[in-house]
Amino acid sequence: MKFPTLPAPNTTRTKIDVFGGYNHNLKINDNEFYDMRNMSSDYFPLLSARKQRGVYAIPTNLKGLVAKDKLCYLADNSFVKSEIVNGELVTESQEISLTDGAKKLVSLGAYVIILPDKKYINSGNLADYGDIDFTTTQTGLRFSMCTILGAKYDITNIGAEPPTIPEDKSPLYWIDTSSSPHSLKQYSYANETWNTIATSYIKIKAEDATAFSGFNEYDGIKISGITDESLTDLNGSATVYLKGEDYIVVSGLLKETKTLEEAVTFSRTMPDLDFVIESNNRLWGCRYYTDESGNTYNEIYASKLGDFKNWDSFLGVSTDSYRVSVGTNGAFTGAIAHLGYPIFFKENYLHKIYGTQPSNYSVQTTACRGVQKGCGKSLAIVNEVLYYKSLSGVCAYDGSLPVEVSSELGDIVYYNASAGAHGNKYYISMCDKDNNYSLFVYDVAKRLWHKEDDSHILEFCSYENELYFINSDFGEIKTMFGYGLNPKEERTSIDWMVETGTMGFDTPDKKYVSNITIRLDLDFGSRIYMYIQYDSSGVYVPVCTLNGKNLKSVS
Repeated sequence: MKFPTLPAPNTTRTKIDVFGGYNHNLKINDNEFYDMRNMSSDYFPLLSARKQRGVYAIPTNLKGLVAKDKLCYLADNSFVKSEIVNGELVTESQEISLTDGAKKLVSLGAYVIILPDKKYINSGNLADYGDIDFTTTQTGLRFSMCTILGAKYDITNIGAEPPTIPEDKSPLYWIDTSSSPHSLKQYSYANETWNTIATSYIKIKAEDATAFSGFNEYDGIKISGITDESLTDLNGSATVYLKGEDYIVVSGLLKETKTLEEAVTFSRTMPDLDFVIESNNRLWGCRYYTDESGNTYNEIYASKLGDFKNWDSFLGVSTDSYRVSVGTNGAFTGAIAHLGYPIFFKENYLHKIYGTQPSNYSVQTTACRGVQKGCGKSLAIVNEVLYYKSLSGVCAYDGSLPVEVSSELGDIVYYNASAGAHGNKYYISMCDKDNNYSLFVYDVAKRLWHKEDDSHILEFCSYENELYFINSDFGEIKTMFGYGLNPKEERTSIDWMVETGTMGFDTPDKKYVSNITIRLDLDFGSRIYMYIQYDSSGVYVPVCTLNGKNLKSVS
């Protein structure tokens, strides 16, 4: 019997010498890896483990982190400036009364704004700190007409008809009640006419010698509690044109000097905001909420120019505060300043603010992939491009439209993302539906993803040549590249792993892998284990164990 001659498949050899990064999809390239741990692109195109991490400080009750001229953080009830000098951690601190829980620290000039507590501190002068809001309730207040400089008006003429002109040509004022609203007029002897004083002012003086010490000139305030009919017009918004420790001057018209025994409240408050950022020397914020009456507010706010305390200053000048309602549905999910423009995100929209001052501010709304709910901390800028976690994946936004860059992460849905940026890399910590966290790194320059470990990182902060971060336990300030006081990880203690994809997708004709040769450089004292899974059985079989002996090849 003669059997057919079957030609043997040609033997081929494939060389892989460029590390292709992480790709958690079913079919991937030979130089990509389906899973990994603690890998990095630092030595690209070689496959390598990440750098050793370090511990910078272990504060008590850590609450937040921000970079100023030094690395600053909140520990317990203190604001701390720190640096390492000659191997020692040197700190300068100022005690501040804070509520429990994590804080958001926003930088504006030399100041750091602490939210949601609405406090501030000057990072250059720690003795300069306090509350953004100021409220005072006073009784026994005296109301009188005055000039903008606080000088008292001598007004005795009130009525619909002008008074008699005196012969001694003394200053003559008249409150004209013939029209509504009433107006204050002054007689001009030169022109023999009554001229309307455009803005009249009221001086409010308190019995308490320090009643108004927390206000500043040109603060936008709210007045409430006045029930006297002749003064109820003062209830509502007002501007402090002049102030002393025990008095303020606001605009208004008063027929006679009055003293009120009822309690009157004066307040300057910052709105309760969902997200707060700094852009162009203003604080910007957004808020979506429904009040007790069922009214829904969907607004964007800006503080007065250079003044984080004032959110209700509306004098018609370029430094005014600003607020606008938006028409898109749903809550805000994130905010950031990008290329000089404040941007506010919802899950399916972004709102970008154009303009240089309140008179020409405009809101451009774009329907696109926005920031996923709970991922407001995923916003970070790498090389002028904004990256963030959307519902569908990680997106890159250069100012036009978002583009997804995370197809390599596979079809796993991630939540609760927090991100940071340093150099050419975007670091993002997020969890899956089972609350398992992973730290991914996207190398923007090489367009490669890597998976490091299961760190649940709450906050990142890039300062000088290091990326600092806080884990979920708020116990330590750690460093991504090993800077700090405590000894950094030993190189041989970093437990790393890579797993290839299925081999043979492109060789269905009775071909198989007969030999794998790996060239590697292991640190002395390290050990590597190699496993193979045959026919997608789900069982990995150990095939090799090597001790670190520098550069070598193994088959």
